[in-house]
Amino acid sequence: MMDEFKKVSVIGLGYIGLPTAAMFASRKIEVVGVDVSAAVVDTINRGEIHIVEPDLDMVVHAAVNEGYLRATTTPEPADAFLIAVPTPFTGDNHDPDLSFVKAAAQAIAPVLAPGCLVILESTCPVGATEAVSQWLAEARPDLSFPQNEGPASDIRVAHCPERVLPGRVMQELVSNDRIIGGMTARCSEAATQLYKAFVTGKCVVSSGPRAAEMAKLTENSFRDVNIAFANELSMICGALDMDVWEVIAMANRHPRVNVLQPGPGVGGHCIAVDPWFIVASAPEHSQLIRAARGVNDRKPDWVLDRVKGAVGTYLTENPDKTARDVTIALYGLSFKPDIDDLRESPALEIAIQTAAVHPGTVVIVEPHITTLPDGLATATLATETQVNADVHVMLVDHQIFKETARPDGTIVDTRGVWD
Repeated sequence: MMDEFKKVSVIGLGYIGLPTAAMFASRKIEVVGVDVSAAVVDTINRGEIHIVEPDLDMVVHAAVNEGYLRATTTPEPADAFLIAVPTPFTGDNHDPDLSFVKAAAQAIAPVLAPGCLVILESTCPVGATEAVSQWLAEARPDLSFPQNEGPASDIRVAHCPERVLPGRVMQELVSNDRIIGGMTARCSEAATQLYKAFVTGKCVVSSGPRAAEMAKLTENSFRDVNIAFANELSMICGALDMDVWEVIAMANRHPRVNVLQPGPGVGGHCIAVDPWFIVASAPEHSQLIRAARGVNDRKPDWVLDRVKGAVGTYLTENPDKTARDVTIALYGLSFKPDIDDLRESPALEIAIQTAAVHPGTVVIVEPHITTLPDGLATATLATETQVNADVHVMLVDHQIFKETARPDGTIVDTRGVWD
């Protein structure tokens, strides 16, 4: 069996896969990144990146130029395989969709050899790592896997979920503690050895992959529940005509209270998705988690009502105008500040719905993108952070917005930047 990892393959070169691949490559380990997108592969092989993440461009450029990182659309033999592909949910019941994970497992199965380590990094519902090992076993009956052979298996399998913050990925990949959930102790030892190539935080070994899977889901569900409390509080204060920011600031002066700041909802692939994996696993025992998801999912509709109310207020104050004369400026589209990631973004949802129903001009102020996504064809992307509008809607508190003066006009502030 292999005692060291000379070649690592990362399957999926997105917001987690590419930084992880670049980090291994920066440690002089040969890394082959695999992605289904030929455009992504070509971009990386030029030493460029297709996502926005501080410091990533420099690391990728250096790794490619030095020959430690290259990308391809077809998996090839390696000592370790890291699966970092999307895990969305499907349908109104929010059922977990593991089709990308299964496709990745089936893609690497033909190139596995005795001693290989397979790590599932994608955030998944409980039991997904065991499913990956089973899919691999079905594709490669000539090899043995942990569920059948235990510690003596040819292939080692583990779950090691990513735990990084967009905008700080390159730092947190190194410094954050890592959860290692091997299917056997030997699998965990191999995964720990691999990550210690660059991780300075602790590699915490769990009792198995299920505990590691649940730990990651717990982290994001905890955050979702706490955000839901703040979002619900903001709606209550709105109904009572109170300043939620003042209320939170005063409440947080209690030494054991730390209410989060409300927003337009919850976005991103993790917090808006992961709680549903827990609900799917134990629906009868997930009432609080489900309720929190409902609060956060409803928040964009509440914001849209506030925008409509602001337009109505403007028209009342300007009786010579019609809705077609009203310009609405929406500030921010990403799911969190200072990044370009629009996945599951409530701000994007609000913008699309506003543009669909408002007969006047809709201006999008988003300094982190260069083109508007689908659904905003009738809107205009501003090139400056200060625009002339009648109604200004703060959706994402980018740092540059915090440094910009409060605009003239009717204000809807979901982040407390101007309020």
